[in-house]
Amino acid sequence: MTFARKRFGQHFLHDASVIDRIVAAVAAQPGEAVVEIGPGRGALTGALIEAAGALDAVEIDRDLAALLRERFTDPPLALHQADALKFDFAALAQARGRRLRVVGNLPYNVSTPLLFHLLRTPAAIEDLHIMLQKEVIDRIVAEPGSGDYGRLTVMLAPWVEAECLFQVGPGAFTPPPRVWSAVARLVVRETPAFDTDERYARLVSAAFSQRRKTLRNALRTLLDAGQIESCGIDPGLRPETLSPAQFGALARLVAPG
Repeated sequence: MTFARKRFGQHFLHDASVIDRIVAAVAAQPGEAVVEIGPGRGALTGALIEAAGALDAVEIDRDLAALLRERFTDPPLALHQADALKFDFAALAQARGRRLRVVGNLPYNVSTPLLFHLLRTPAAIEDLHIMLQKEVIDRIVAEPGSGDYGRLTVMLAPWVEAECLFQVGPGAFTPPPRVWSAVARLVVRETPAFDTDERYARLVSAAFSQRRKTLRNALRTLLDAGQIESCGIDPGLRPETLSPAQFGALARLVAPG
């Protein structure tokens, strides 16, 4: 048996009812290009293959990759022993001839950078069904004005429509994590909901660097109060009250870096 490795943030899913709920939520169809990130011991893998007929999987751990090769044949499993943070998902989508449907119990320690890596090529991704620690999912789906709303919410918003599907307790994993998890569906837009460029990231980062500051103070190195007001936004507001589209409008006034 392979043991969970702390450096990879591994917590192996074993609860059959949770596996069934994830597979039902994905609702994969034969012929779709389904990709599992971090299949681990293959708890989800067999069910996804049964639904889709074939599956690509990206696994960084060579011992787990060897275990998966023993359990599943190629085809229907095409196993890529690689770091998902460096994997070329766009090339895989091109090879499969369609956008990818990504499924994964993502390692908590790389979850945010992995999401941004996947969304660098949004035209390659159709949707994501991901399990992360609950507090991260709460931030992804948060509404303006809520305590969970922040930089992650706003940075993802132009590219995805996100919803939390259900929560998962620690007992569903081996070893059990210290926190609850949740499963979310992120439907990826091929083009953003509004125009963004590098200025958007700069402005959002500045806005949330100190949450208690007003926009006037948080953005003073990028915009003055008059520019903020020109977008119909009160400079005395705090950043967490603005919608992603309002951040987009402000970002378009920032001088190129």
